[in-house]
Amino acid sequence: MKKRRISNKTIAITGLLLAIEIIFQCISMLIPGGVNFNLSLIPITIGAILYGPFVGGFLGFMAGVIILVSPNTVDVFLSVSPIATVFCCLVKTCIAGLVAGFIFNLIKKKNDVIAAIVASIIVPLFNTFIFTFFAYFWFKDALHFTSYSEILYAVIGLNFVIELVTTIIVAPTLYKMVLTRKGNNGNYWLFLKII
Repeated sequence: MKKRRISNKTIAITGLLLAIEIIFQCISMLIPGGVNFNLSLIPITIGAILYGPFVGGFLGFMAGVIILVSPNTVDVFLSVSPIATVFCCLVKTCIAGLVAGFIFNLIKKKNDVIAAIVASIIVPLFNTFIFTFFAYFWFKDALHFTSYSEILYAVIGLNFVIELVTTIIVAPTLYKMVLTRKGNNGNYWLFLKII
């Protein structure tokens, strides 16, 4: 069986997406409160769309590592349940990136734009609902919630809407820009110039 090598382009663009992810996480850390907007979902989605589930999962895992060491996570969640905090942070965005990449690959043969939009919906959806599950079972007292509906209302309110809308607008748009540039000369490196 022939081994597949990861190309230098894949590594370079994954590194670029990781750098953007770190910048977005640093920006979100400036917002006070226990639950922040997660704009790093955009690079996770783009990675899953361009390079598949494993790049999406890797970027999701790395986003989880960054979230895990953020001051809001340490202050609000880590003191309540270290194991649940580590598991939640590392799993929620990793699963979101993996699933988005798999779904994109399944749908792209029929319509790649629809596949990109669906992947852009999946990432914030999985991220939010996995977080609300953990918030209800392990962190509701720390977040001062008494019911699951309160958690859903708080998390799915403005926070989820902003994550969903920004991801749906930015990720498919960048994907189409990359395809247009790639179609012109067959070079993904122009993705660097787009960003």
